[in-house]
Amino acid sequence: MFVYLNALFVGLLVLSNILGVKLFSIGDFVLPAAVIVYVITYLITDVIGEVYGKEAAKKTVRAGFFTQIIALLFLFIAIELPAAPLFGNQQEFETILGGSLRVILASTLSYLASQHFDVYFFHRLKRKHGMEKLWLRNNVSTISSQFIDTSLFITIAFWGTVPATALLSMMATQYIFKLIVALLDTPITYLFVKIARKEKESSDLPISA
Repeated sequence: MFVYLNALFVGLLVLSNILGVKLFSIGDFVLPAAVIVYVITYLITDVIGEVYGKEAAKKTVRAGFFTQIIALLFLFIAIELPAAPLFGNQQEFETILGGSLRVILASTLSYLASQHFDVYFFHRLKRKHGMEKLWLRNNVSTISSQFIDTSLFITIAFWGTVPATALLSMMATQYIFKLIVALLDTPITYLFVKIARKEKESSDLPISA
């Protein structure tokens, strides 16, 4: 289960960088498509931390960062390769997969800050409550770290390019959406934790307290 959780975490991170260029709307909310997958990564690190321990969760975050850097490197190489004469979509290819340096920097910094805070805060609450109140540490750590992620990303990516009121509106819109998803994913967290613990017990490995 640990391997599958890590694979899912890394896969969703890479996918979120690709989906980020697509904007969708729900009523008056305009959001990047990346939010529908990126918010799930916090659920995964919470499950890993709950079952396999804090160090395992931190290693997952570091592995995700490393994988993102490698993926971006290969995307850059693919974009810079000379297009074949029969390939007529080079501009579209660059638009979808290129992104801007500023957005990439914003995404990387907000990822490092928010994911590490999520792991830290989750385990601070776990030391206090032990095996109880998983719903509390899952929601509180995710809600807090999502606020850090949203604030940093929007500020770094768009500061000076849009009015301050628009900046605040973008932050509020994204954060509200992430907040709703964080609250709704609690049953999934419990399900994943149950499956992971059962698998770990069958392997005769100690479950993290």
